[in-house]
Amino acid sequence: MTKLVFITQQVDPRHPALAATVPKIRALAELVDEVVVLADGAVEGVLPQNCRVRTFRAGLKAVRGARFETALARELRGLRGDGAVVAHMCPIYAVLAAPLVRPLGVPLVLWFTHWRSSRLLQLAERASTAVTSVDERSFPIPSTKLRAIGHGIDLEEFPCSAPRMGEGMRLLALGRYSTAKGLDVVVAAVPLAGSEVTLDVHGPELSDDEHAHRAELEQLVAALGLEERVTIGDPIPRADIPSHFATHDALVNNMRAGAPDKVVYEAAASCLPVLASNPIFDELLDAGQRFARWDPGALADRIRALGGLSTEERAALGHGLRERVEAGHSVQSWARGILDAAGLS
Repeated sequence: MTKLVFITQQVDPRHPALAATVPKIRALAELVDEVVVLADGAVEGVLPQNCRVRTFRAGLKAVRGARFETALARELRGLRGDGAVVAHMCPIYAVLAAPLVRPLGVPLVLWFTHWRSSRLLQLAERASTAVTSVDERSFPIPSTKLRAIGHGIDLEEFPCSAPRMGEGMRLLALGRYSTAKGLDVVVAAVPLAGSEVTLDVHGPELSDDEHAHRAELEQLVAALGLEERVTIGDPIPRADIPSHFATHDALVNNMRAGAPDKVVYEAAASCLPVLASNPIFDELLDAGQRFARWDPGALADRIRALGGLSTEERAALGHGLRERVEAGHSVQSWARGILDAAGLS
């Protein structure tokens, strides 16, 4: 019997930043006999029947760590020989799990995709049996353990939509209000791209810095006189994201290099054209869909070029993007990559 212990922050299909974890767990559950999820918090009834959830939430960090260790220790039986532990995104999970699982010969797989390195991440890399990420460039430290397995996009959740019919260019930007997103450049490109270009920005504020940056963007919109053309809005419920893709002409993403935002792949799966600056998207996007990160003029040029395409050309562009996501970034291929890294394929 193949058993996985999957350690993550939240199991919540409505979480503004972590909802995509749920379809990943479901995809893993289709390939193994049992998945035990250890999480800080979880919504009941959102996972398949062969999944069990243990939560370790506590007010004090020391208590939370103790609860985590206790929950993991109780699940180690049955992992030897035909099981593995997966630490999802948080390096601390791999560091805490290693003393329990590595002496037993149980594979410990870290999934991590972000531009920021840290001492903790270095420790997690050493503690893990294998490291997985979207791309070799999306893991910020060199590692012989690294396997690039693509992003895990649920293609059923993001069906292909036909190009929007209507005047002007409606642009969409989604994600946390982090300075790493380069949203100030995106806003500055709007008046340069033409009078019929509008931009809707939506995302959560999960820290004081993000709250402050949203205020800065609102001030920039006012300074440029774009109140009627640029919306700085609240996060969109995950279930509503596909409908927003369908009512816009392109997703714009200006995330700094090293972190391939999942929303880019989700938009591509929905057949929505994407404009992005991150060089990591060179295998997903053609050159005409990429722009220099700090150059609003370059982005404006891309917006105008996209606006000049016919409906048929935009549809062909969108279908090509979805095919690339299907080929290398589906949630099913991601789950197979995790099992391969754990030696369970």
